[in-house]
Amino acid sequence: MKQEIFEIKSNVALTATVYKMVLVGDTSAITGPGQFVNILLEGFYLRRPISVNDCVEDELTIIYKAVGKGTEAMARMTAGQTLDVLTGLGNGYDLSLAGDKPLLIGGGVGVPPLYMLARQLREEGKDVFVILGFNTKDEVFCEEDFKALGCEVTVTTVDGSYGVKGFVTNALPENYTYFYTCGPEPMLKAVYKATATSGQFSFEERMGCGFGACMGCSCKTVTGNKRICKEGPVLVKEDILWDK
Repeated sequence: MKQEIFEIKSNVALTATVYKMVLVGDTSAITGPGQFVNILLEGFYLRRPISVNDCVEDELTIIYKAVGKGTEAMARMTAGQTLDVLTGLGNGYDLSLAGDKPLLIGGGVGVPPLYMLARQLREEGKDVFVILGFNTKDEVFCEEDFKALGCEVTVTTVDGSYGVKGFVTNALPENYTYFYTCGPEPMLKAVYKATATSGQFSFEERMGCGFGACMGCSCKTVTGNKRICKEGPVLVKEDILWDK
Protein backbone atom coordinates (compact mmCIF):
# COMPACT_ATOMS: atom_id res chain seq x y z
CA MET A 1 0.00 0.00 0.00
CA LYS A 2 1.20 3.49 -0.87
CA GLN A 3 -0.29 6.90 -0.21
CA GLU A 4 0.20 9.24 -3.15
CA ILE A 5 -1.13 12.47 -4.61
CA PHE A 6 -2.59 12.00 -8.09
CA GLU A 7 -3.56 14.69 -10.59
CA ILE A 8 -6.80 14.34 -12.52
CA LYS A 9 -6.13 14.14 -16.26
CA SER A 10 -9.78 13.72 -17.27
CA ASN A 11 -13.17 13.00 -15.72
CA VAL A 12 -16.01 12.25 -18.13
CA ALA A 13 -19.52 10.81 -17.93
CA LEU A 14 -20.14 7.40 -19.54
CA THR A 15 -23.82 7.28 -18.58
CA ALA A 16 -26.15 9.48 -16.54
CA THR A 17 -24.53 8.25 -13.32
CA VAL A 18 -21.26 6.49 -14.26
CA TYR A 19 -17.98 8.39 -14.72
CA LYS A 20 -14.51 7.57 -16.00
CA MET A 21 -11.58 9.34 -14.34
CA VAL A 22 -7.95 9.14 -15.46
CA LEU A 23 -5.36 9.99 -12.81
CA VAL A 24 -1.63 10.61 -13.21
CA GLY A 25 0.84 9.66 -10.49
CA ASP A 26 2.89 6.86 -8.93
CA THR A 27 1.15 3.58 -9.78
CA SER A 28 4.01 1.28 -8.69
CA ALA A 29 1.98 -0.30 -5.86
CA ILE A 30 -0.67 -1.57 -8.29
CA THR A 31 0.52 -5.04 -9.23
CA GLY A 32 -2.45 -6.61 -11.02
CA PRO A 33 -6.11 -6.54 -12.04
CA GLY A 34 -8.78 -6.71 -9.36
CA GLN A 35 -7.05 -4.42 -6.87
CA PHE A 36 -8.63 -1.17 -5.70
CA VAL A 37 -7.69 2.30 -4.51
CA ASN A 38 -9.08 4.32 -1.60
CA ILE A 39 -9.66 8.00 -2.28
CA LEU A 40 -9.76 10.80 0.29
CA LEU A 41 -12.24 13.55 -0.56
CA GLU A 42 -12.16 16.96 1.06
CA GLY A 43 -14.97 17.31 3.58
CA PHE A 44 -15.57 13.56 3.99
CA TYR A 45 -14.23 11.44 6.85
CA LEU A 46 -14.12 8.02 5.18
CA ARG A 47 -12.21 7.33 1.98
CA ARG A 48 -14.06 5.97 -1.05
CA PRO A 49 -12.89 2.52 -2.28
CA ILE A 50 -12.90 2.35 -6.10
CA SER A 51 -11.75 -0.59 -8.22
CA VAL A 52 -8.93 -0.14 -10.71
CA ASN A 53 -10.22 -0.16 -14.29
CA ASP A 54 -6.75 0.00 -15.86
CA CYS A 55 -3.19 0.95 -15.01
CA VAL A 56 -0.53 1.74 -17.61
CA GLU A 57 2.79 3.33 -16.59
CA ASP A 58 1.89 6.49 -14.61
CA GLU A 59 -1.81 6.55 -15.55
CA LEU A 60 -4.53 5.05 -13.37
CA THR A 61 -8.08 4.75 -14.69
CA ILE A 62 -11.10 4.31 -12.47
CA ILE A 63 -14.80 4.03 -13.36
CA TYR A 64 -17.26 4.84 -10.61
CA LYS A 65 -20.96 5.45 -10.05
CA ALA A 66 -22.18 8.66 -8.42
CA VAL A 67 -24.47 7.18 -5.77
CA GLY A 68 -23.85 9.39 -2.74
CA LYS A 69 -22.45 12.76 -1.71
CA GLY A 70 -18.83 11.59 -1.92
CA THR A 71 -18.93 10.13 -5.41
CA GLU A 72 -21.16 13.01 -6.53
CA ALA A 73 -18.37 15.36 -5.40
CA MET A 74 -15.90 13.28 -7.44
CA ALA A 75 -18.13 13.62 -10.51
CA ARG A 76 -17.84 17.40 -10.29
CA MET A 77 -14.03 17.39 -10.21
CA THR A 78 -12.08 18.57 -13.25
CA ALA A 79 -8.67 18.15 -14.88
CA GLY A 80 -5.82 19.64 -12.90
CA GLN A 81 -7.30 18.98 -9.46
CA THR A 82 -5.53 16.52 -7.17
CA LEU A 83 -6.60 13.58 -5.00
CA ASP A 84 -4.99 11.81 -2.04
CA VAL A 85 -5.06 8.12 -3.00
CA LEU A 86 -4.10 4.89 -1.24
CA THR A 87 -3.00 2.48 -3.98
CA GLY A 88 -2.22 -1.22 -4.24
CA LEU A 89 -5.05 -2.38 -1.99
CA GLY A 90 -6.54 -5.88 -2.16
CA ASN A 91 -5.26 -9.15 -3.56
CA GLY A 92 -6.55 -9.01 -7.15
CA TYR A 93 -7.24 -11.81 -9.61
CA ASP A 94 -4.95 -14.81 -10.19
CA LEU A 95 -4.46 -15.11 -13.96
CA SER A 96 -2.54 -18.40 -13.74
CA LEU A 97 -5.77 -20.40 -13.36
CA ALA A 98 -7.53 -18.98 -16.43
CA GLY A 99 -6.93 -21.76 -18.92
CA ASP A 100 -7.30 -21.13 -22.65
CA LYS A 101 -10.91 -19.86 -22.68
CA PRO A 102 -11.64 -17.78 -19.58
CA LEU A 103 -15.09 -16.28 -18.98
CA LEU A 104 -15.45 -12.80 -17.44
CA ILE A 105 -18.82 -11.83 -15.92
CA GLY A 106 -19.52 -8.29 -14.75
CA GLY A 107 -22.64 -6.61 -13.45
CA GLY A 108 -23.10 -2.84 -13.30
CA VAL A 109 -20.16 -1.16 -11.57
CA GLY A 110 -18.65 -4.62 -11.21
CA VAL A 111 -17.67 -4.32 -14.88
CA PRO A 112 -14.68 -1.91 -14.56
CA PRO A 113 -12.12 -4.17 -12.81
CA LEU A 114 -12.61 -6.83 -15.47
CA TYR A 115 -11.15 -4.60 -18.19
CA MET A 116 -7.53 -4.73 -16.97
CA LEU A 117 -7.97 -8.48 -16.41
CA ALA A 118 -9.26 -8.94 -19.97
CA ARG A 119 -6.42 -6.87 -21.40
CA GLN A 120 -3.77 -8.96 -19.65
CA LEU A 121 -5.44 -12.25 -20.57
CA ARG A 122 -5.60 -11.16 -24.21
CA GLU A 123 -1.90 -10.22 -24.06
CA GLU A 124 -1.28 -13.82 -22.98
CA GLY A 125 -3.14 -15.05 -26.07
CA LYS A 126 -6.28 -16.27 -24.28
CA ASP A 127 -9.69 -16.45 -25.96
CA VAL A 128 -11.72 -14.25 -23.64
CA PHE A 129 -15.52 -14.35 -23.47
CA VAL A 130 -17.14 -11.43 -21.62
CA ILE A 131 -20.70 -11.05 -20.29
CA LEU A 132 -21.77 -7.59 -19.15
CA GLY A 133 -25.02 -7.25 -17.24
CA PHE A 134 -27.13 -4.11 -16.77
CA ASN A 135 -30.73 -3.23 -15.93
CA THR A 136 -31.44 -1.27 -19.10
CA LYS A 137 -29.83 0.01 -22.32
CA ASP A 138 -29.18 3.46 -20.84
CA GLU A 139 -26.84 1.92 -18.24
CA VAL A 140 -24.58 0.06 -20.68
CA PHE A 141 -20.91 1.07 -20.74
CA CYS A 142 -17.51 -0.43 -21.68
CA GLU A 143 -18.90 -2.81 -24.31
CA GLU A 144 -16.76 -1.34 -27.08
CA ASP A 145 -13.69 -1.25 -24.83
CA PHE A 146 -13.78 -5.02 -24.38
CA LYS A 147 -14.47 -5.57 -28.08
CA ALA A 148 -11.43 -3.44 -28.94
CA LEU A 149 -9.30 -5.91 -26.97
CA GLY A 150 -10.56 -8.73 -29.19
CA CYS A 151 -12.91 -10.24 -26.61
CA GLU A 152 -16.20 -11.89 -27.56
CA VAL A 153 -18.78 -9.76 -25.75
CA THR A 154 -22.41 -10.39 -24.82
CA VAL A 155 -24.51 -7.73 -23.09
CA THR A 156 -27.60 -8.59 -21.05
CA THR A 157 -30.29 -6.19 -19.84
CA VAL A 158 -32.97 -7.09 -17.34
CA ASP A 159 -35.68 -5.27 -19.30
CA GLY A 160 -34.52 -6.58 -22.69
CA SER A 161 -33.93 -3.09 -24.12
CA TYR A 162 -30.47 -4.12 -25.38
CA GLY A 163 -28.69 -7.41 -26.01
CA VAL A 164 -29.92 -10.59 -24.34
CA LYS A 165 -32.99 -10.15 -22.15
CA GLY A 166 -32.48 -11.26 -18.57
CA PHE A 167 -29.52 -11.74 -16.27
CA VAL A 168 -25.85 -12.61 -16.90
CA THR A 169 -26.66 -16.23 -16.11
CA ASN A 170 -28.97 -16.30 -19.14
CA ALA A 171 -25.97 -15.80 -21.41
CA LEU A 172 -23.45 -18.32 -20.06
CA PRO A 173 -21.56 -20.08 -22.88
CA GLU A 174 -21.33 -23.88 -23.00
CA ASN A 175 -17.55 -24.07 -23.04
CA TYR A 176 -15.13 -22.12 -20.85
CA THR A 177 -12.13 -23.16 -18.80
CA TYR A 178 -12.50 -20.84 -15.78
CA PHE A 179 -14.40 -17.72 -14.79
CA TYR A 180 -13.86 -14.37 -13.10
CA THR A 181 -16.72 -12.24 -11.85
CA CYS A 182 -17.51 -8.98 -10.09
CA GLY A 183 -20.83 -7.39 -9.24
CA PRO A 184 -23.58 -7.09 -6.64
CA GLU A 185 -23.98 -10.00 -4.24
CA PRO A 186 -27.28 -11.32 -5.68
CA MET A 187 -25.56 -11.62 -9.07
CA LEU A 188 -22.52 -13.33 -7.53
CA LYS A 189 -24.75 -15.88 -5.79
CA ALA A 190 -26.52 -16.62 -9.07
CA VAL A 191 -23.21 -17.02 -10.89
CA TYR A 192 -21.97 -19.33 -8.13
CA LYS A 193 -24.94 -21.65 -8.65
CA ALA A 194 -24.97 -21.50 -12.45
CA THR A 195 -21.28 -21.98 -13.31
CA ALA A 196 -19.75 -25.36 -14.07
CA THR A 197 -16.09 -24.65 -13.24
CA SER A 198 -14.08 -23.08 -10.48
CA GLY A 199 -13.68 -19.32 -10.53
CA GLN A 200 -12.87 -16.15 -8.66
CA PHE A 201 -15.37 -13.69 -7.16
CA SER A 202 -14.62 -10.04 -6.49
CA PHE A 203 -16.88 -8.68 -3.75
CA GLU A 204 -18.27 -5.17 -3.49
CA GLU A 205 -18.45 -4.26 0.19
CA ARG A 206 -18.80 -1.06 2.20
CA MET A 207 -15.44 -0.41 3.85
CA GLY A 208 -14.24 1.65 6.77
CA CYS A 209 -10.45 1.78 6.61
CA GLY A 210 -9.86 -0.17 3.39
CA PHE A 211 -6.66 -1.86 4.57
CA GLY A 212 -7.69 -4.45 7.17
CA ALA A 213 -7.68 -2.56 10.47
CA CYS A 214 -11.37 -2.21 11.28
CA MET A 215 -12.78 -5.68 10.37
CA GLY A 216 -15.86 -3.92 8.98
CA CYS A 217 -15.99 -5.81 5.68
CA SER A 218 -15.60 -9.43 6.77
CA CYS A 219 -16.91 -12.34 4.69
CA LYS A 220 -17.54 -15.93 5.85
CA THR A 221 -15.31 -18.57 4.26
CA VAL A 222 -14.51 -22.24 4.90
CA THR A 223 -11.39 -21.13 6.81
CA GLY A 224 -13.09 -18.42 8.88
CA ASN A 225 -13.87 -14.77 8.34
CA LYS A 226 -11.80 -12.92 5.74
CA ARG A 227 -11.56 -9.17 5.28
CA ILE A 228 -12.71 -8.15 1.80
CA CYS A 229 -10.29 -5.22 1.79
CA LYS A 230 -7.25 -7.27 2.86
CA GLU A 231 -7.64 -10.99 2.07
CA GLY A 232 -10.02 -10.01 -0.75
CA PRO A 233 -11.73 -8.50 -2.58
CA VAL A 234 -11.18 -11.65 -4.66
CA LEU A 235 -12.13 -15.02 -3.19
CA VAL A 236 -12.04 -18.44 -4.86
CA LYS A 237 -15.39 -20.15 -5.44
CA GLU A 238 -14.62 -23.13 -3.20
CA ASP A 239 -13.79 -20.91 -0.22
CA ILE A 240 -17.04 -18.93 -0.08
CA LEU A 241 -19.81 -19.55 2.45
CA TRP A 242 -22.97 -17.67 1.52
CA ASP A 243 -25.31 -16.29 4.16
CA LYS A 244 -28.79 -17.75 3.76
